[in-house]
Amino acid sequence: MIDLSNISLQFGGKYLFKDVNYKISSGDKISLVGANGTGKSSILKIIAGLLQPESGEVLKQKRITIGYLPQDHVTHIGKTLLEEASSALTDIIELQNKEISLSEALANPNLTEEEQMDLAHQLGEVHHKLDGLDSYSAESKVEKILIGLGFAEEDFSRLTDQFSGGWQMRIALAKILISQNDILLLDEPTNHLDIDSLEWLIDFLKAYSGGLLIVSHDINFINQVTNRTLEIFLGKFFTFKGDYDSYIKYKTERDELTVHQFEQQQKKIKETQKFIERFRYKATKSRQVQSRIKQLDKVDIIELPEDKSEINIKFSEPPQSGRTPIKLTSIFKSYGDKKVFEGIDFEIEKGEKIAFVGPNGAGKSTLAKIIAGVVDFNAGNRILGYNTIVSYYAQDVADNLNPSLDIIETVDGIAEDKTVGQLRSLLGSFLFSGDDVFKKVGVLSGGEKSRIALCKILLTKANFIILDEPTNHLDYTSKLILQKALVDFNGSLILVSHDVDFLRPIASKIIDIRKGKLKTYLGDIDYFLSKRDLSSLERDTTVVEKKEKVETINRKDQKRLEAELRQQRHNATKNLVKEISSWEIKVSSYENLIKDLERKLADPSIYSDGEAAKDITNRFNKTKSELELANKKWEELTEKLLEIESQFNL
Repeated sequence: MIDLSNISLQFGGKYLFKDVNYKISSGDKISLVGANGTGKSSILKIIAGLLQPESGEVLKQKRITIGYLPQDHVTHIGKTLLEEASSALTDIIELQNKEISLSEALANPNLTEEEQMDLAHQLGEVHHKLDGLDSYSAESKVEKILIGLGFAEEDFSRLTDQFSGGWQMRIALAKILISQNDILLLDEPTNHLDIDSLEWLIDFLKAYSGGLLIVSHDINFINQVTNRTLEIFLGKFFTFKGDYDSYIKYKTERDELTVHQFEQQQKKIKETQKFIERFRYKATKSRQVQSRIKQLDKVDIIELPEDKSEINIKFSEPPQSGRTPIKLTSIFKSYGDKKVFEGIDFEIEKGEKIAFVGPNGAGKSTLAKIIAGVVDFNAGNRILGYNTIVSYYAQDVADNLNPSLDIIETVDGIAEDKTVGQLRSLLGSFLFSGDDVFKKVGVLSGGEKSRIALCKILLTKANFIILDEPTNHLDYTSKLILQKALVDFNGSLILVSHDVDFLRPIASKIIDIRKGKLKTYLGDIDYFLSKRDLSSLERDTTVVEKKEKVETINRKDQKRLEAELRQQRHNATKNLVKEISSWEIKVSSYENLIKDLERKLADPSIYSDGEAAKDITNRFNKTKSELELANKKWEELTEKLLEIESQFNL
């Protein structure tokens, strides 16, 4: 579909990549990786046509459509959510407008027979194309994608102006998924998703038939949706057939080989330099010396891969807290008329590491802020335990940094036991290297400020840490360093995060927050995901209990229980099946009526009677609307049926 031919791009006088070539074929699911600043986002912009390379060209297959999602800075205004999302149906909207125009033109009684036949033929082609695009169920698909990405039905009529930055990015993502592109270019698509919408997106992209090129530091996500890896390394492209975990194994072996080659090269260079120094002033050796000097000038120095694996940041040993660092009792919290929590209780034991998960807007961040003591609540008690020292991180906490200090001064003030070298190593692991550490905080981006705030957390001597989405602005290596530090942390910890791979070795208790309720899972994130899948539907508890017993009873009893389950399934679905059958009959009736009306509209003689033509056109449009509603109702009932049947899992 797309060929990158001899593409070069430089920034600040240095080539990010030079004369690179790559081919993206239909159905390729590619993860684009590389160290920070190697040009991953630039490649996406070049393919999308938003950035011109210094040299080379991007060859695209004819009529190919590309959907591009940037990392941030997307805003939608002036339309309702549903209108904005539906605007991505460009092909369908264009055809529907053409259909209206042709129908109005055909109603003109002054048309010649030849003109009528030509317009009727065009209208038939439009109807055929609309059928091919499944336009009748398009609105239903739009709504499904919006709900999958975490929007509620009551959001559909809200103006897009009312949505925050993270939700604006979800709108952009929804439009890209709706528009049926041939290839999707996604730059950090998971940053603003919760764990529910992330799981939905994974399933959607697994089933997506087009090509994918994704930049993401969410390893669990890219492992599940990609099967090829494209790495930008030392200004060149390297490809690997396999997911990210497989690529890391390959990269480790390659880097070890590169280090060995570098050491051998350096050894040879030193030997050559010794020869030159030893015989530089001996006339009898002048020819050999000059030869060696020329050899050195021609040597292409092997570059070592970036290696931060030796950076081992640990929290200072925190002071001991009491057995219960914090306890909440009967907490009520609301924002105006919106109730978030009604009488919830929560406590954490010393040393526990808990993850808060759940859909956006359910109250995860609000609860974290109540625990941290940074927001008030309407009623209840927050009891701080003996000697509890709280340190809290959230995206907006970064805005409280002193803008007049430079980066090194910001972290130096809270790390008296760290040397400047140690501080610079820590800052380097969070993507601040060289003279960057002397930049004033006031000139930094929001993401850069967030990374500094995380550095400050790592240097704190708190015994109770609360982190709200700490990984959004971190690359893979930085995440590993923070992850290891949190694994080794001896205090108590609360993490609000949707990053499964990041949570996996850290959290030993998961609290799922939704609809103002807290549900505790005594296990890690994988345990939660397995249990969440089983309990995501409201199942009949007696059926579940019987199914659990099946594994421990004999075959005869098993058959009897399975028969009972089948009967229960029949009883639970029989009315729904009848209703679905009734709507199927209606759908079939509408489809037959539409075909009949299309035949009449295709007959030029009908247009000799303007009123009759207008009446048939109106009936046609009305029947189409009725068919769309009937299809939508049928889909809703069918989904409900599948949901109920899945509870019995025979």
